[in-house]
Amino acid sequence: MSSPRLTVLAGPTAVGKGTVAAWVREHHPEVWLSVSATTRPPRPGEIDGVHYCFMSGDEFAEMVTRGEMLEWAVVHGRASYGTPRGPVEDALAAGRLPLLEIDLQGARQVRASMPDARFVFLAPPSWEELVGRLEGRGTETADERAVRLETAKVELAAQGEFDHVIVNHDIRRAAEELVSLMGSH
Repeated sequence: MSSPRLTVLAGPTAVGKGTVAAWVREHHPEVWLSVSATTRPPRPGEIDGVHYCFMSGDEFAEMVTRGEMLEWAVVHGRASYGTPRGPVEDALAAGRLPLLEIDLQGARQVRASMPDARFVFLAPPSWEELVGRLEGRGTETADERAVRLETAKVELAAQGEFDHVIVNHDIRRAAEELVSLMGSH
């Protein structure tokens, strides 16, 4: 059996990346899901160390300076997000199936440093569906939604940069398609 590859899941805001990743976490214990670090405050129900590692801007900047982030970016012009390098390298060394759920900027950084990773784009069934999902979340102000939708247009245009595209019509189907790709070394 060949060594597992890092799988990177990216896509536009509100496409369901977090929901697909949570489904995989719940139903596929063989997949190791990286926990991203962020400087944004937790949303209701989010748990530090499970959904994200919440940290101050100074803590985040120190990790970047020390080269401890596999990728990082300022997203939507506001908060910093990144993937701590150590846990990903440990999961690969242990033969686990590692999954990163990140944004487009982060995926591009990972491609530069780990070009043998598998890159999967999660796409919405339609633009209208994406807008509806974002509005339905109710977690952002109208101004924040407008910024996220402008970012989403740029992100959707980049799907050709990815090895695979999964259309998220249904969370379970999208998650199972992702895990199937991960299992094919």
